Amino acid sequence: MDKRFSRMIESGTKLTFVAMLLFVAATCLKGHWGLAAAELLLVVLLFVYYRRRSKRRSAEIRKYVENLAFSVDDASKQSLVNFPLPTMILRVDSGEIVWCNESFAALSGRTDNLFESHITDVLHGFDTRWIMEGKSLCPYDVQMGERRYQVYGNMVRSGKGHGSALLATLFWVDVTDYCQLRDYVERTRPVVGIILIDSYEELMKGASEARKSTLTADIDRHINDWAKSAQGIVRKLERDRYLFIFEQHSLVDFTADKFSILESIHEVQNNEGLSATLSIGIGKGECSLRELYQFAALGIDMALSRGGDQAVVKSKTAFEFYGGRSKELEKRTKVKSRVMANALMQLMRDSSQVFLMGHKYSDLDSIGACAGLVAAVRKAGRPAYIIVNDKATSAKELIDRLKKQPQYEGVFINEEEAIIKADASSLCVVCDTTRPDMVESPSLLDAVQRVAVVDHHRRAAQYIENPAISLHETYASSACELVAELLQYVVNHSDILKVEADAMLAGIFLDTKGFTVKTGVRTFEASAFLRQVGADTVEVRKMFSGGLETSVKKYQIISCAKEQFPGISLSVVDEETPRATASQAADELINASDIKAAFVVYGEKGGSVISARSYGEINVQVVLEKIGGGGGLTSAGAQFPDKSTDEACEILTHAIEEYLRDQEKKAQ
Repeated sequence: MDKRFSRMIESGTKLTFVAMLLFVAATCLKGHWGLAAAELLLVVLLFVYYRRRSKRRSAEIRKYVENLAFSVDDASKQSLVNFPLPTMILRVDSGEIVWCNESFAALSGRTDNLFESHITDVLHGFDTRWIMEGKSLCPYDVQMGERRYQVYGNMVRSGKGHGSALLATLFWVDVTDYCQLRDYVERTRPVVGIILIDSYEELMKGASEARKSTLTADIDRHINDWAKSAQGIVRKLERDRYLFIFEQHSLVDFTADKFSILESIHEVQNNEGLSATLSIGIGKGECSLRELYQFAALGIDMALSRGGDQAVVKSKTAFEFYGGRSKELEKRTKVKSRVMANALMQLMRDSSQVFLMGHKYSDLDSIGACAGLVAAVRKAGRPAYIIVNDKATSAKELIDRLKKQPQYEGVFINEEEAIIKADASSLCVVCDTTRPDMVESPSLLDAVQRVAVVDHHRRAAQYIENPAISLHETYASSACELVAELLQYVVNHSDILKVEADAMLAGIFLDTKGFTVKTGVRTFEASAFLRQVGADTVEVRKMFSGGLETSVKKYQIISCAKEQFPGISLSVVDEETPRATASQAADELINASDIKAAFVVYGEKGGSVISARSYGEINVQVVLEKIGGGGGLTSAGAQFPDKSTDEACEILTHAIEEYLRDQEKKAQ
């Protein structure tokens, strides 16, 4: 009975006695002084009993440990007392130190009151969960004073029955010299960088030779001044490309100031007021110099595919992005479009069949691009199939229109049918995305050996690697614009159906928000081509006119909007909402004169989705990439299948706050 009572009050002792004292205080407030005195006496007796019991039990454990320590022959000098390493024994359940040798006492700097102290009183934040999980080595180095230790341990039970306790024996191995050497190697590990002037042609266009020399000298000066602090090597490889080799510790400084060179280089401007911009690729990690250079080259490719004016740090496992606030400059050439069109056409002819697919929850741009490419596949004389999920698309009306055409009989199939049809000679063309996890059928993407990509979004950290053909132009307004350019070189006007022309024009209209965002000369040229082959603007407009229910829902979303931050609106809708409706609401919200960016959070199939829009002053892609989303400078999204709208809203709010803080630091 005595043991059971002791165990009952031992669990959560401090909290138990505090609760008892609160009851005593409550009794006093009620004016029952006699009862309060009796309660206080009982609490004191219980506390005295507990302390005596605890000391007696600690003494028993300590005696057990000492008997164990001295059980080995003194001549062997292998007992715990004479063990050369600092050693301690603690109770696993309470964290109480029950014994230690002189080496550990000297190490801790406490020669008195060490026994019965809690381990965290000696080592702040020390966690013993690792030994309870059966591990023999602490997963992190422990700092004590100016020295660092690896901690080894094992767990035993003292005695038998109710009085027994789990004891952990910990051995402390001094690894300070090793850690210092390891830190030195980490700090001095080589890092390879490639710096590219990604606006070189535009910057030098029309400038005199003297002015070109001045601009080049200014850029060289900015780069060398920035790199000087790293004490590395900067060498100019070509007129617009530099090689930068430095040490790992300098990379920490560069990332801390978000690669300030990206902002300072904007001070260099040509006579027309165009600022210089840089793309920086960095390769880091435990790799050879050749591998680091390859990582840096991949970083440059990633930076350019995301619009340039940013730094990308590539390691073996991940990409890190810095900068990327500038709008893309339109600098595509028709030569490249013609070459890519001919290469894609030849690839189609060499294939047994062509599968076309866009991203999950397809829209007018992805379906329109696929429909345009169907015309090219017909010209190549190969069967074409578009993979689509009819239950998860915002282009249902367009799909229904296409299915009515005799040329589209059997063209639209689901994922299972596509995998059955696929063979070794099949070609898969992915439109409007480069992320393998976002395509309509990831299984088909893995099954097909030859893949082509047509996309205009800024590339994410995950992307389709080693495609046979990649037409990835972030300067384009839409995937439909790119496809329309390709078709001009490989098909005749009569080879394109009117409904296919309507589909591509609808995709351009969608992504440019009615030709108001991200429209260049090439956008209007592609649209003019589509008009020539029969695209009807009235029919296109009808694809965007929803029913009364859709209009009501859209304006409900708009009515929920609040200016969460200056110039940033946020609308949260708990119930499930069609993606097209939410996107249209976000488009409407940024039309307000004082709104720079709009975010709509809404429910979908038990989870939540975020749709973001801006006119470019705020980079919504950078905001949503912080929480696992992606997209482009002016249009982006993110999905949370297992989170409520309130949880998603909280995550989004933190991401916006972080983005705004970063912008404030850059502005200072």
